[in-house]
Parts: sequence; C-alpha cells; structure tokens
Amino acid sequence: MCFPFFRFLPNFISIGRLLLTPVAIDMILAGKWLSAFLVFVIAGASDALDGWLAKTFYLRSELGAMLDPLADKVLLVSVYVTTAAVGVIPAWLAILVVSRDVMIVGGVVIAWLLGRPMKVKPLYVSKATTASQLVLAAGVLGGEAFGLNVAVFVQIFALIVAALTVASASVYLWRWVEHMGP
Repeated sequence: MCFPFFRFLPNFISIGRLLLTPVAIDMILAGKWLSAFLVFVIAGASDALDGWLAKTFYLRSELGAMLDPLADKVLLVSVYVTTAAVGVIPAWLAILVVSRDVMIVGGVVIAWLLGRPMKVKPLYVSKATTASQLVLAAGVLGGEAFGLNVAVFVQIFALIVAALTVASASVYLWRWVEHMGP
C-alpha cells in the first residue's frame, strides 16, 4: 500500500465509533432525537465500513478483532440504558441486554483468571440478537426523530430482543459451563 496508515484504518474507524457513543448519548439526553438517530446511523455505517475494509484488503488484526465488537457493544448498551432512562424503551429490557453482556464478559474473565482462557466466537443466535437489538434501537431513535408512534413496534421488538437475548445468554452460559467443567 502507498499509505502506511491505511492498514490501521479499520481500527481507527472502530475507535471513531467508540468516540461517537457519548455524542449519541448526549443527544438522546438533550432530546435531540434526529441528531441522535443520525449519529447512530453513522456509527452503524462505520461498522459496516471497517468490516468491509478489513475483509477486502486483508487488514484484520488482533486489535481490530477486539475493538470492533467492543465499539458495537458500548454503543448498543449505552443507547439501551439511555433510552430506558428517558422512558422510551422498557427498563427491564435494558437490564436484560446489559446483564447478558456482563455475564459473557464476566465468564471470559473468570475463565482467564482460573487459567482456563476461552475464545468467544460469535454464534448465529448472538448475531441475530445483535441484529434485533440494532433494529430496535434504530427504530426507537428514528421514531422519536421523525415523530412516529412506534409503541407497537417497541412492544413487539422488545419481546424479540428479549427472547434472543435470553437464548444467546443461555448458549454462552452452557458453553462456559462445558468449558469450565472437569
């Protein structure tokens, strides 16, 4: 490559997504829903872009393998907690989403501390969970931004997100128990 920085571009994009998270949260708290929605869409597009760059130009790295999902989780968890705090999504759903992520990270840390490190590979149910969480977050932000009544959408997608979140947590927990067993 002519530009040495190019090989780090996917990582810079992931870092940029991390930096967009407090901006989105500030916009939600300030009631600037259109701005929050646009920041969320930009963050989503950046996720697609960094993945495409990494795959297309063979720019995958260990750092990127950690930064990309971290940026996604920080954004999603932050949006869920904040939208629940302002009463746009049910608080129980935000608690469920956060609890699943804490459980997964906690399991990995415990395994590592006990000298039994494990790789966490995204499962299909996990990808479906993340996709449903993204759809609900985008729908809620878009609904608020454009003054749409999304109450029924939120009710339906909250149940879908909850079911997939519980299913995903269950699979990860089962795999962790198998890994940590005798």
